[in-house]
Amino acid sequence: MSLTYTPVSEIPKIVQSLRSAFHAGVTRSLEYRKQQLRAMYNMISENDAAIREAVFQDLHKPPAELMIGESGMVKQECIDAIKNLDKWAANRSVKTSLVNKFDNVHIRKDPLGMVLIIGAWNYPLNLLLAPAVGAIAAGNTILLKPSEVAPHTAALLTKLLPAYLDQRAYRIVNGAAAETTLLLEHKFDHIFYTGSGQVGRIIMGAAAKQLTPVTLELGGKSPAFISRDVDIAITARRLAFGKFFNCGQTCIAPDYLIVERGIEDKLIEAFKASILEFYGASVQSSNSYGRIVNKSHFLRLKGLLDETKGTIVAGGEMDEDNLFISPTLVLGVDKDDKLMEGEIFGPILPLMVVDRLVEGVKYVNQGDQPLALYVFSKNKKAIDYILDHTRSGGVVVNDALVHFIVSNLPFGGTGPSGIGNYHGKRSFDVFSHERSALIKSMGMEKLNHVRYPPYTEKKTRWLDWFLFDKANFGGKAAVDAPLTNTHSSNSSTVNGATSISSNPNGRTSSPALPENQHRKAAKSENGNISHTPETSTATATTTV
Repeated sequence: MSLTYTPVSEIPKIVQSLRSAFHAGVTRSLEYRKQQLRAMYNMISENDAAIREAVFQDLHKPPAELMIGESGMVKQECIDAIKNLDKWAANRSVKTSLVNKFDNVHIRKDPLGMVLIIGAWNYPLNLLLAPAVGAIAAGNTILLKPSEVAPHTAALLTKLLPAYLDQRAYRIVNGAAAETTLLLEHKFDHIFYTGSGQVGRIIMGAAAKQLTPVTLELGGKSPAFISRDVDIAITARRLAFGKFFNCGQTCIAPDYLIVERGIEDKLIEAFKASILEFYGASVQSSNSYGRIVNKSHFLRLKGLLDETKGTIVAGGEMDEDNLFISPTLVLGVDKDDKLMEGEIFGPILPLMVVDRLVEGVKYVNQGDQPLALYVFSKNKKAIDYILDHTRSGGVVVNDALVHFIVSNLPFGGTGPSGIGNYHGKRSFDVFSHERSALIKSMGMEKLNHVRYPPYTEKKTRWLDWFLFDKANFGGKAAVDAPLTNTHSSNSSTVNGATSISSNPNGRTSSPALPENQHRKAAKSENGNISHTPETSTATATTTV
């Protein structure tokens, strides 16, 4: 099935028709929205074989990976939205002051209007339709732009969508840079984009000209910290699953490993065993392993391996005609290596070996915030230290990739890895406007006289009493009082670095972390705020 681009002359007409449909109230009723969500669910369920074939032609994606990462997730989003829509869309009352006690004060959940959703090629079904579920549920009209880099899936969706969804409210535009550029010249009420940071900047720049809000789901170099106390076999198996799922072409795939020195050789051997377990002796012959999306991306990845100064210790096999690159591990990678410059987005996994994981924390913090961050450790104190001293869109401890399918967790980045988040109710919220509403009776006018001019001292005192709470926080002394802080530890700090001291029984004590960031605020009897740091004496078997 070939993909035909939408004629540029048709794009303004499509945009205008969607805006007219919104203003006509086509998508307003909750029952209409549920009907359309049921239709989307049926579209996926009734065309499973065709979807499998299209996505396979684009990415050689195994059916299990299609179900886990694409079709199953979108169907679950539809079910959750249908089941919860009445509750999500209901007005929410808010607490008011005494002066508004007899008013109807609430927050409405209104649709934004006409929205644009631009999908990505690596998950061509999910990353287009999962946001659309939220937009439909919220009552918007939608212009969908599939990725032309996955042409078979885009062509199939272009064929299926009119057969299931109301074309007055939901349309597809196909094309590449020229068509997308023209789309961005039009005014939308929200733009939702999934893709690279480079294109994300272009999207955001175009949206800024129209003062259009955006959700940007981007990416980045998502690190995985591995401490020496882990179960190496389990760690390798879970990381291999997360990294080589969809042939490494996942925005939250572990991009590189930060491995505590001393376990790297065993970890590599465990990776080899996991790859053999997953894909057999010939990975290229396995029905469970995908392919690189096209020749351009294949050559980009090949170039990274050609230029790395590290040593390929597993994999490295390639077949350009088949767009095949085997699961590949590269050891001896330093901070300046070609593999560490940008997001790899393929089945290549560099290993950076460090003496202590705190070195990895410093390295991660020198770059952009990643979309995901992974920690493998049995030491809670080490885990907490890494989480407290890094930033990322999401985090998973002792596994990889799996948070993406938890619909009640917000999925999104921070800083250069993205703006905003979605999944579940948050997808509904992304495409909704929280509209403040206060509905007042025309009666009881006498009570309003206190706020009308001419103002008097008596009126002012009454207004102050009606409108605002009163508090006594102890005066200026409470504000100026220094925070108390105590810290005790068996460890020592040399040049700002944390070290571990041995205790008499021969076991290592807990890593001495920097001064605890988490303070418990306790309110004293006189209203002052006193701060007491949390302390811990837990033992650890790994350095941070």
